[in-house]
Amino acid sequence: MPADTAQVQEIDTATAKTWLDNGDAVMLDVREAPELFEARLDIATHNPMSSFNLESIPASKGKKLVIFCAHGMRSHQVAEYLLREGIVTEAYSMSGGMVAWAQAGLPHEKG
Repeated sequence: MPADTAQVQEIDTATAKTWLDNGDAVMLDVREAPELFEARLDIATHNPMSSFNLESIPASKGKKLVIFCAHGMRSHQVAEYLLREGIVTEAYSMSGGMVAWAQAGLPHEKG
């Protein structure tokens, strides 16, 4: 039975980067394929919201699952769904998404 108390936890890009650097997180990108041409993280698993596949959620055993999109709206929705359905017990949505990551000057790829 899904947990009723689990809620999406919002984190900023600096926290996500620190977790990644420490090996404490896996990243899940729920943006659509065309958005990857603008900016992308090579360490993230791409699983677009429009065709979300539960089998493509990265294994996060012992690590935090950080979900992101362009601005943070879709990632929050996906995280809410995963928690509500009991698919995960903990999920983090990266506030500001890929836009905030790039604006913070954090490493990413273009094109």
